[in-house]
Amino acid sequence: MFGTLKTLIVGANARAEEQVRDVYAIELIDQKIREASANLKAAKVALAGLIQRERAEQRQIDTLEGRIADLLTRAKEALAAEREDLAQQAAQAIADLENELAGRQQTQARLEARIMQLRQSVETAHRRIIDLKQGAVSARAVRKEQGIQRKVTRHLGGDSPFEEAEALISRVMGQDDPFEQGEILREIDSGLNHGDIAGRMADAGFGAPGKTTAHSVLNRLKGEK
Repeated sequence: MFGTLKTLIVGANARAEEQVRDVYAIELIDQKIREASANLKAAKVALAGLIQRERAEQRQIDTLEGRIADLLTRAKEALAAEREDLAQQAAQAIADLENELAGRQQTQARLEARIMQLRQSVETAHRRIIDLKQGAVSARAVRKEQGIQRKVTRHLGGDSPFEEAEALISRVMGQDDPFEQGEILREIDSGLNHGDIAGRMADAGFGAPGKTTAHSVLNRLKGEK
């Protein structure tokens, strides 16, 4: 039982979360774009730092290469002048500088690889953020159209003014005519009081008519010829 209740609660929470995400979809999209932009900015800062370090290593490499070339020239000159002691010192210095140079070149190679990788990531993220912003514009347009459609549907469907007006017209047209109803009531009363018997007998040809009719007028005109 507790497992079933837990499953129902989890399902209800999931549905509630989906409803919230649907209602605030545009706001969530904007927030995610801001987060992605912040991450991209941080990546750009990191990339700039790597590029700065790589350039610093390159300057150190250039300096070391210059010092090594200078000491090689001086060592050759010392050997030519038979100054073995100075040539030996220069050789030791050159060896130390070349070892340092090799280490810095390895460091520079690692930095270049990381720079290339991070630069590709930054470019990819930049393109994706552009796509996200364009998608957000489209999402806003769609949400606006959906809102308009819901309003139209609410006004045109169900208990819309059209439906209400049609119902009122049908109600008015379906009501009994009070004038006709009054005439019928008078006819009923006349029949109950036997007030219409003379008229009905006159219409049948028994006795003088109680009122002028189209038939009597036509007979009178014929008699005047």
